[in-house]
This record gives sequence, structure tokens and C-alpha cells, in this order.
Amino acid sequence: MAVTLLDAHALIDFLTGGPAVDTVTKLLRTGDCAATTVNIAETCDVSARRYGIPTDRVMELLEPLLGGVIAIVALELSTAIRAGTLRAQRYSRATRPLSLADAILLASARPGDRIATADPLVLDVAHELGIARLPLPMLVS
Repeated sequence: MAVTLLDAHALIDFLTGGPAVDTVTKLLRTGDCAATTVNIAETCDVSARRYGIPTDRVMELLEPLLGGVIAIVALELSTAIRAGTLRAQRYSRATRPLSLADAILLASARPGDRIATADPLVLDVAHELGIARLPLPMLVS
């Protein structure tokens, strides 16, 4: 079954009422969603550092959704190898700073899956790899 993989941006916007909250909420109500364990870790990290939301509060809000509404995609060895290879081939510090978490997200997509993100770099790489995309609204600063 195909799923929509939510990146950390999508999860953080859901938690904070950011620009993508309406889209993500609709996805959670109507679609099959998933998140990688790495993107959950990134959500905890960014929520605490940028928004001051403690990890226990993040998990209090997300935990009821995890494993049900949001399927958990654990990092398997084969996916880790694909992610490392993908990042090595597509990363450039100066022009294409693809994070390892984003490479894992991309490597976790199966045929028919799509990735929901506001990150233009992830959207570009997903397009190059033939992965369906759902561009999310982004806060313009």
C-alpha cells in the first residue's frame, strides 16, 4: 500500500500550527501517512531547539498517531545503504546540502509512495528519482 511520507517539516508544522498544518491535518484524516524514525528524531530535535517544545510534549502529541494514523518506517540496513549512496551521489556542500535525514526519507520511499515536504531541495531530488511529491506551504521569512 502506497503512503505519504511526512518529513520533519510536516510534523513540526502540525505540532506548531505552521503553514502546512491544514494540509498535514487533512492528510492525517484522509490518507495513509508514514514517517521515518529519523524524521521523528529530527522533529524532536528541531521542536526543542527552535520552538522550545520539550521532547516529552512532542511525543505526547505524536504518540497517539504513531503506529496507527502515521505508520513508523524504521531504518533498515538496505535503506541505510541506499540513503548513504544517494547522499554521496547528490550532495554538494556549496550547491546541494542534502541532509542525511532527507536522504533517508528519500531512500525510504517505495514505488507508489509520495513525499510531503516544503524543502525545495528534497522536492527536486525526489523529482529526479521519480518519487511523487506533495509540496507543502513554507513560511516565507
